[in-house]
Amino acid sequence: MVDTSLPRTMQNVTTFLQEASCMPSPEHFSFGVEEEYQIIDPLTRDMSSQAEPVIQEAKKILGNDVQFEIHLSQIEIATPICSTLNEAKQHLVRLRKGVIDAASRFDCRIASSGSHPFSHWSRQMITPQERYLALERDFQQIAREQSILGCHIHVGIPNRRIGIQVMNHARIWLASLLAISASSPFWWGTDTGYDSFRSTQWSRWPQSGPPQIFSSLEEYESLLQSLVKTNCITDPTKIYWDMRLSERFPTIEIRVADVCLTINEAIMLAGMARALLHTCYQKVLNNEPFFPARQELLRVAHWRAARYGLDAELVDLETEEAVPAYQLVEKLLARIRPSLELFGDWDAVTRQVEKVLREGNGAKRQRRVYQRNHHLEAVVDYIIEQTAIDIV
Repeated sequence: MVDTSLPRTMQNVTTFLQEASCMPSPEHFSFGVEEEYQIIDPLTRDMSSQAEPVIQEAKKILGNDVQFEIHLSQIEIATPICSTLNEAKQHLVRLRKGVIDAASRFDCRIASSGSHPFSHWSRQMITPQERYLALERDFQQIAREQSILGCHIHVGIPNRRIGIQVMNHARIWLASLLAISASSPFWWGTDTGYDSFRSTQWSRWPQSGPPQIFSSLEEYESLLQSLVKTNCITDPTKIYWDMRLSERFPTIEIRVADVCLTINEAIMLAGMARALLHTCYQKVLNNEPFFPARQELLRVAHWRAARYGLDAELVDLETEEAVPAYQLVEKLLARIRPSLELFGDWDAVTRQVEKVLREGNGAKRQRRVYQRNHHLEAVVDYIIEQTAIDIV
């Protein structure tokens, strides 16, 4: 039987408590949201390589909160550090409106979904910056086909030693976040049969996938050093797991999700992610054991979430059973409820979760539009509308 609790010699207890004292108050876990968007030609509804003028215009209002992505038909925004979901929502409203307004000056639109319904990789231009050109040189066709868009949630946990243990607890819940955020059913003009085809495309990168269990920060850092030493990665920022310790910020970054169609869904996702990590942080402080799910089963659980979203059975990794997706989401909500209530987020998050369970995630709603219209251009129009629907 593997002992998954932290060691507790007197010296270790003293060290751990000293490190925990460096943490922010649990009532004030800060967080931030990063979203990636598509730039759309309103006539063809295809992706449009207008990032350079659009970003130049957007920066006049948004500053460095808007950035380039790997393709010139994509754009990324990042909120400042937030303390509440309401604050995060205000920033997302500001940022989405800013890039929508900037794009409109060049007769373009902004769309927030994990994939474009029909744009082909061959029409996408790599952003002419060294970081992206290097990715194309190293990864070739995988990089050229990287027309996928995600949402990344950073949660402030500055102590990396504690962060590793938090990740050990949180890793079994990431598939639920993927299922509820999935918004990429179409790819190159085809219904893929997946709710999140983005995640299957992303899984081709060798540094991707759910994180493994780490016994210590030293083991984690040893792996990163080995990957750099063997030229598998150039530096630790090139680790692209579904959850990782950020090398740029004192945070844990959850990066498993598709970008959400609406702002309210993105805020729901951020609230769930923060509450999950806060819940797991409390378990670390209490020296509670984490569930040592096998990596092979974890990968299959993520695949099922990508394939079926909320419309079939997902894998409950704690019981090693297949359960209805809604049941697993409800189990996650019950598990993180104390943290959601502590932050004052329970009502807002559960109300939006119930709406998604009732109306469908972004993938299901896109399919519904296509079934009514039988035109993927109508799906693009729907995504554009949803991207701006919560902006007032």
